[in-house]
Amino acid sequence: MAGWQKGKGWGWIWGKEDEIGALNAITAESVLAALKLVKKGTIADLGVMVDRKSFRWAGHAPTEVMTYRTPHGERVVKDDVPGSNDPRWHSTAIFTCDNIGTHLDGLAHITVGTAGDTHWYNGFRESQHGSDFGVLRAGADKFPPIIARGVLIDVAAFKRVDALPPHHGITPDELQKALAWERAELRVGDVVLVRTGTGRFWGETGADCEDLARHDTAGITLESAKWLVEQCGAMLIGSDTSTVEVVPFQEFVHVYLLVEQGVPLGELHYLEHLSKEHVYEFAYFATTNKIKGAAAGVAMRPTAVY
Repeated sequence: MAGWQKGKGWGWIWGKEDEIGALNAITAESVLAALKLVKKGTIADLGVMVDRKSFRWAGHAPTEVMTYRTPHGERVVKDDVPGSNDPRWHSTAIFTCDNIGTHLDGLAHITVGTAGDTHWYNGFRESQHGSDFGVLRAGADKFPPIIARGVLIDVAAFKRVDALPPHHGITPDELQKALAWERAELRVGDVVLVRTGTGRFWGETGADCEDLARHDTAGITLESAKWLVEQCGAMLIGSDTSTVEVVPFQEFVHVYLLVEQGVPLGELHYLEHLSKEHVYEFAYFATTNKIKGAAAGVAMRPTAVY
């Protein structure tokens, strides 16, 4: 696949104006190949539902849905819009963070460097491309619609546990053994989703924060991220946790994937249906919200079709 080199991966190779990284590898041919994986027409919803009580990483703001207009409210305050006395309507105002629920991290999400040289993917600098009203380059709004071959690596099922223990770092050896157990293989340009089992504790809206926080700490190591990208050609790496990588952070998988390789991270994907049905290969569909300057997608609903 154009742009990928074995032993090197992707990187800053698409030109100085590029804002989507490894997603440049999506072509008409790769989309058609992914669509051929659909045999039954079954759709698995990979998104989680969120509300004001949902589990989230401490650095992100909660979600609040506030009623903006209601039929009752309009009548009480006599705030009628001309010509709309009947029918009336409901509308809401939504306050949330762009890293809430199922989301894809944009390539501007993580920065590195000193105060005078803070930058992210492709050398975009905070001094030039950061703002108080969203990022100006490489935001999640720049991502194209994603249609690609998806592969589930069900590490929890392979190990015969409901969920991986807290702070478990998933190694390349474990990934390879799980793939062999599934009789699955990785190809260049894949969307790779790693299941830890954390998603089984989400419930309706992720309100069981104690259980989720405990299991949410399992994830891939930097060595595993490098194996997936440099040896296998993963174009996007996701998981059922809020960080994808093991916590406490050891060698910052986020920096390697987002800044150095231009590989998006897919966080809090709901993988329980695929695991239950033993589906390891599928067509993956995802689109980010068209909110200009957002650092990540928010409350997304990606799907696996097989």
